[in-house]
Amino acid sequence: MSIIISIEKLLSGTVIEGTRVEFKEGWNPKPIMRTICAFANDFENEGSGYIVIGIEEQNGKPLRPVKGFNPDRFEEIQKDLIGYSNMIQPPYMPRLSLEEIDNKFVLVIWVPAGSNRPYKVPDDVLTRHKNYNFRIRQYSSSVIPNSDQEIELVQLTARIPFDDRVNTHAVVDDLSFALMREHLARTKSKLYTESATQSIDQLALAMNLCEGAKEHQFPKNVGLLMFSENPKQFFPTIQIDVVEFPFGVGAKEFNEKTFDGAIQKQLTNALSYLKTNIIKSKVKKYPDREEADKIYNYPYDAIEEALANAVYHRNYELREPIEIRVLPESIEILSYSGVDPSLKQIDFDKGTIRARRYRNRRIGDFLKELGLTEGRGTGIPTMVNALKNNGSNLPVFDTDEPERRHFICEIPIHSEFIENKKQGGQVGGQAGGQAELTIRQIEILQSIIANPSISRKLLADQFAINESAIQKHLNTLKDKGIIERIGKTTGYWKVNE
Repeated sequence: MSIIISIEKLLSGTVIEGTRVEFKEGWNPKPIMRTICAFANDFENEGSGYIVIGIEEQNGKPLRPVKGFNPDRFEEIQKDLIGYSNMIQPPYMPRLSLEEIDNKFVLVIWVPAGSNRPYKVPDDVLTRHKNYNFRIRQYSSSVIPNSDQEIELVQLTARIPFDDRVNTHAVVDDLSFALMREHLARTKSKLYTESATQSIDQLALAMNLCEGAKEHQFPKNVGLLMFSENPKQFFPTIQIDVVEFPFGVGAKEFNEKTFDGAIQKQLTNALSYLKTNIIKSKVKKYPDREEADKIYNYPYDAIEEALANAVYHRNYELREPIEIRVLPESIEILSYSGVDPSLKQIDFDKGTIRARRYRNRRIGDFLKELGLTEGRGTGIPTMVNALKNNGSNLPVFDTDEPERRHFICEIPIHSEFIENKKQGGQVGGQAGGQAELTIRQIEILQSIIANPSISRKLLADQFAINESAIQKHLNTLKDKGIIERIGKTTGYWKVNE
């Protein structure tokens, strides 16, 4: 049974992170079974792990050309692995695949995250008297968890991510055979060719999209979200809404377009629409040099990362769509629910995010296989770099504290694309010195004009975002000379004309 991505992509490290792949020169059941147990426990909800036998490694990287694996030993090792896997408590069976690369074979053990964690495994499966321990991945090693980690691992028993749970309200035939094969073709998996003679049940099982007794299997939520023609049948309001407000949110005129279907199709179709209809470019020339710069109102890479992250990290248990609001001076991408409590606002302000545990491990795997996201906290740095390279202001990230019910990513328009809409040099009703304000900053300014003594906390409550984000907007208004603070705790805001 082949793996669902190409062996070349697996070895490249660009799709599957190095911490989730382990290379072995030969078959050695003692460390291999410990690693299988650690991958099955999936302590950080990262998704599948892979053990590749027949490859030497140096500093965690595979050495090419590969050493190779003798394919004549495949059945022997398969039988051994069945016996050793039954020693895991509860029993867990990984998947074996013989893959060809560099004109040689390698044996790949694919270890999807288990549904019955936590798992224990003997420290040495070859000894008569066995000592059992839990195993988890810590960086690139399979280790025994400490007491705190063990408690957390046991607590994860009841917290299988939503996308990896079975859906008893659907049947395997609700999956689309064509969509599954399309994914395999795009990822250049050897399973694509093999699937031509398989039934939909066999292919769903091979892709780990279903689970249950052989005579009565149910699809997993990730299968229905990504490989069914109409996910809304099972998850109402699973869609992306693009709403354009050409004259701001206060005006009556707006345009709305909805993208539905499989979630990866929603993502690519919405991005295509934004690229064609929203993103614009112009050439900026300089009097002191011949070279010109091409700038964009919104750099595509920043929009792509922001929307891909929203699709990856949203809570699919909630009946709320992802909303993209195209405003005169910014684009806002709103998703539900908020970010994990382990992520702090200061991390977003710094642009350095490292998720402690991923909400949708399977969706993340599939999106990474398609090249639509990278994972490992690289999304925000990519956005920041794209905006900096374009000469744009940095993004603003808002979430309501402490509930964290939603998450907003606001991407400002490049200042060269702010259009004059009124006479006298005003922009959207703002004086020239206020031309580069975002919609959120305009709203905050209006609240201050209405109530000069309003506090930062009241502003945060009014706009349902945290005080840190409010402070960032206030600092922008102060830096532009639009407002200044008179007094401290009992002071007030002065708005400059």
